[in-house]
Amino acid sequence: MTDLPERAVGSNFPAGHSTDPLNRESEPTALDQQPQPGNFTSPKSSLWSNLFTSKLSNIDTHQSTSSSGKETKSLRNGWTTTLRQMVTVGSMRRLQERILGTSRADVSSSTSEIWLLGVCYKASPQESQSGVNSGNGVPAFLQDFSSRIWITYRRGFDAIGDSKLTSDVNWGCMIRSSQMLVAQALLFHHLGRTWRKPSQTPYEQEYIQILHLFGDSETRAFSIHNLIQAGSTYGLTAGSWLGPYAVSRTWETLARANRDHAEPDKRKETLPMAVYVVSGDEEGERGGAPVICVDVAARLCADFSKGQLTWTPILLLVPLVLGLEKVNPRYIPLLRETFTFPQSLGILGGKPGASTYMVGVQDDKALYLDPHEVQPAVELKRDNLEADTSSYHCSNVRNLPLDQIDPSLAIGFYCRDKDDFEDLCSRASALGEKSNGAPLFTVTQCQPTRPVHHRDSSVDRFVGCACNGDGMDDELDNFCDCDPHTGEDDWQIL
Repeated sequence: MTDLPERAVGSNFPAGHSTDPLNRESEPTALDQQPQPGNFTSPKSSLWSNLFTSKLSNIDTHQSTSSSGKETKSLRNGWTTTLRQMVTVGSMRRLQERILGTSRADVSSSTSEIWLLGVCYKASPQESQSGVNSGNGVPAFLQDFSSRIWITYRRGFDAIGDSKLTSDVNWGCMIRSSQMLVAQALLFHHLGRTWRKPSQTPYEQEYIQILHLFGDSETRAFSIHNLIQAGSTYGLTAGSWLGPYAVSRTWETLARANRDHAEPDKRKETLPMAVYVVSGDEEGERGGAPVICVDVAARLCADFSKGQLTWTPILLLVPLVLGLEKVNPRYIPLLRETFTFPQSLGILGGKPGASTYMVGVQDDKALYLDPHEVQPAVELKRDNLEADTSSYHCSNVRNLPLDQIDPSLAIGFYCRDKDDFEDLCSRASALGEKSNGAPLFTVTQCQPTRPVHHRDSSVDRFVGCACNGDGMDDELDNFCDCDPHTGEDDWQIL
């Protein structure tokens, strides 16, 4: 997936809210300002008037302080930047509209159920008319939605490695979407699914620490900097795009690297859960449906706890390719139902050209958080319980028809314990029985297969076996007859 061009936006959001990235009003620019009553001018003249007033003010300031050549050059650069913004901002917004659309989801306009990461809400006309909050209606849904951690493009952070890039605009949307998914897993793990962002400070220590982990710096465990470094094994670099399969493997690599760092004093925070990237076998179309192997999950948990526990919390990432140019319609009802699973962490995906983080569904539309909003990098101290966290939350619900999403995606699940994992397997098996022979993924005790290559059009796609992945304990061979390194250099970023 590629990304959208930059949409420059302001950073002053009301607490717990964001402004609409396509209809921004919180920070007027020359393009946003409107003529005042009693002083009407045409939109075009108003635009130029505001622009010239702003710039002439800057000229007056500079002339009053100094007339050096250096300041003249600075003014010239200022004019260039402003003109460039004038030319690009409108076209950026139009491009965004063409790719993702502009529709906000009016969830109250339908009486259909709303599923948000395993929780069901019901839009009731009686509730809307009376204003009474039933506890599982639209107000409760909006509170839940705006409590989800929202991670977007940032600008002004420390350069990523040797790239000199200080922003991920135009290429980092899949990484940001994946950060959101993992952040929800951490919220569920530390604070529970029922947690909602408090309306007042001080915040919980765990909440602030989770946000701290995703800061934009090499010192933050799950930063874009460290994800790029972990993905270098797959040829990923700052400024390059990547797809759901590659980003899933990148999280697997980063989690293992943080846990197994040879120098304890340099060891970063680790994920408090095992990571299982579920891949397909050699049977069926496109390499076969991914297979959740119970024995592999158990081995990963034992390896995560270094043999001290038989089971631990586990994060499952299930990369899928559900069609060529678009999702095969037979998979859409199955995708919808995954949002009803209590273990649901949503879907990494979106439309071709723009990754989003899909967290819910109503009728035939996915509800999503959009990472394509550009915000300044922020520094959150782990002990600052009064921190302004408004840039990490969004109250604008947007929707996307499920039949328009990119067929390359990844589904996430979080299982707190073995009972939770077994419940997921039971639900997945029941879902498979409804699939008419085309399940999203299947469950087995063990799946001894080898990775295979499947050529699709002009793209070489690599589909690994259920236990494929670097870092697996050698004892996995007791369960699966495969070489986890086979074809390591051959797979294609999806």
